[in-house]
Amino acid sequence: MNQTLPIRALAALLLIAPLAACGGGAEAPAESEGKAASEYEKGPHNGRMLRDGDFAIEVTIFEDGQPPQYRLYPTRGDKPVDPAAVNMAVTLTRLGGEIDRFAFKPEKDFLAGQGVVMEPHSFDVEVVATENGKRHVWKFANPEGRTRIPVATAKEGGIEIGTAGPATISETREVQGIVELATTARSEVRAQFPGRVVQVTKAAGDHVRKGQLLARIESSESLQVYPIYAPVSGVIAERTANVGNVTYDLPLYVITDPGQTTVVFNIFPRDLATIRPGQKVVIETLDGQPVAETVLSGYLPAGNAAAGTALVRAGLPNRDGRWRPGMALQGRVTVSAVSVPLAVRTEALQRFRDFTVVFANFGDDYEVRMLELGRKTPEWTEVLSGIKPGTRYAAKGAFLIRADIEKSGASHDH
Repeated sequence: MNQTLPIRALAALLLIAPLAACGGGAEAPAESEGKAASEYEKGPHNGRMLRDGDFAIEVTIFEDGQPPQYRLYPTRGDKPVDPAAVNMAVTLTRLGGEIDRFAFKPEKDFLAGQGVVMEPHSFDVEVVATENGKRHVWKFANPEGRTRIPVATAKEGGIEIGTAGPATISETREVQGIVELATTARSEVRAQFPGRVVQVTKAAGDHVRKGQLLARIESSESLQVYPIYAPVSGVIAERTANVGNVTYDLPLYVITDPGQTTVVFNIFPRDLATIRPGQKVVIETLDGQPVAETVLSGYLPAGNAAAGTALVRAGLPNRDGRWRPGMALQGRVTVSAVSVPLAVRTEALQRFRDFTVVFANFGDDYEVRMLELGRKTPEWTEVLSGIKPGTRYAAKGAFLIRADIEKSGASHDH
């Protein structure tokens, strides 16, 4: 797909919705109708001017050294009006239908909003002022950090949607290891009585089943010939028995079970305090493909002197015999795990202005959510505030949404 996602809808969103003003409750178009966000009239406090005849309100959000708060400056004929003489109310409607309402109290030469204007400052705004018995109403759109991408286009571009909610935050350590046969995988087959080998039936590398004939021995004492059967199924790893040989204490055969394998991991001294037997380990190929989930067994008595590491085993399921002794694998050991009530996928996190954000999803629409974060792993990041449980967000492909918003030049105007 072309990396340039459709932004015609975004351009429409960035146009200021028609401002409307009215007296006595009847709405009428205002002077700024149809102007883009960067073109609306600004007042002496760098806020948005809303006019109805000679009465006006300058709308600002003050956030210098404090949480964002509405400050409204009333004027008539561009002269300050006593804020105590004006009753104000502001209603914000956000994507998804959430509504914030603000009452106001007079302070100095402005009316102060009673409450924090939470990020993002992206909403449809209704401003109602009552002054000298006359009611004035203005409505306008104030989009920020928002774009629209059709569902089919988002899917084609690799954007996947997740839901913010509980997760297990696991801290892991990466370890490297080598496949070895398990200690239970080796069986030595010996003669029951000393004697001369008169028959052998299997060679090194042959597969045998439990109970199959391996050899016949002529007893040195009774001169009777007795059979040797395979005690287990597996592969002949070694054969020392040859016709004419005289058996003593040496094994005639060594049978191994290739399905019984382990991985022996190297543990560096810095990790000895955190990596312990019983912890979960995810075994992977060296290129990160999952192989198995198991737990660590005990540390081996001897370490790897050449590497200066301790050695610990982990069982490796190997029914098809794919993993052969000597092959290299890696593991991710879970050294701690905690359940958190709210988390998002770590790969969903993006930068927006001075914030770390995810992009909340509402059908075709995406909008930033500024997050306060806690614990973090490559898979999950704990969220302390900034998004509500159950919110759908872009879990994969979020960088495409950020690029689309950045191209739009969405600003932080108030």
